[in-house]
Amino acid sequence: MLRIAVCDDEPYIANQLAEQVSSFLSSREIPAELRCFSGGRALLDSGLSPDILFLDVQMPAPDGFETALALRRRGFSGLLIFVTILREQVFRAFEVQAFDYLVKPLEPAAFTGTMERLLQTLRSGQEQRLLVQRGNDYTLIPFREIVYCEVINRKVYLHLHHMPVINYYEKLEVLETKLDSRFFRCHRSYLVNLQYLQSCHPGFAALSTGEEIPVSRLRREQLSAAVLQYMKQWRPAL
Repeated sequence: MLRIAVCDDEPYIANQLAEQVSSFLSSREIPAELRCFSGGRALLDSGLSPDILFLDVQMPAPDGFETALALRRRGFSGLLIFVTILREQVFRAFEVQAFDYLVKPLEPAAFTGTMERLLQTLRSGQEQRLLVQRGNDYTLIPFREIVYCEVINRKVYLHLHHMPVINYYEKLEVLETKLDSRFFRCHRSYLVNLQYLQSCHPGFAALSTGEEIPVSRLRREQLSAAVLQYMKQWRPAL
């Protein structure tokens, strides 16, 4: 289930947008949990980290940009869409990695286009997020949040940086196909995110989180090559 938040200090506007979002998702049979907030402070105090956030710019302090910046500093990695009358401030959206910038009053075509692109992004993994299904619950986990994965008794345990461990039934071989090249199979039961690799020693790897995970003798040489590739491909973007 997608977690969606709408933050606007005008209740009528917030409810109207929430209804539009809900109607769009319902028409595509996509389950979602939607919450409205009357301002940036209410959103920040809630501790919510939604998958998709629609955020007004002009609000009593903290305004939309200040709220977005505070959320990003906390580790918020959801898709952020600014909704505002201030067309001239569109370039500030890049500072907080906004997905889109919608201008009030919302044009139906622009809104639908943004929603379609949001769904396409979530489905294609362009934002590097893992969709985890546990029963009827769905959780989107940013790749960069995953420190390492281990399998125990047919269950995968995702060890996350800012979130509790998540476990669900999955084969590690299947999970490996869903992740990108920053993840390396260092052991038959472990996948490690090279972003968190600090050092490698005979039999184990030390992570920047203070944890240690096993590295099999046969995979240690391959790990060196994977680290070099990671440095070329990922390090400039992090």
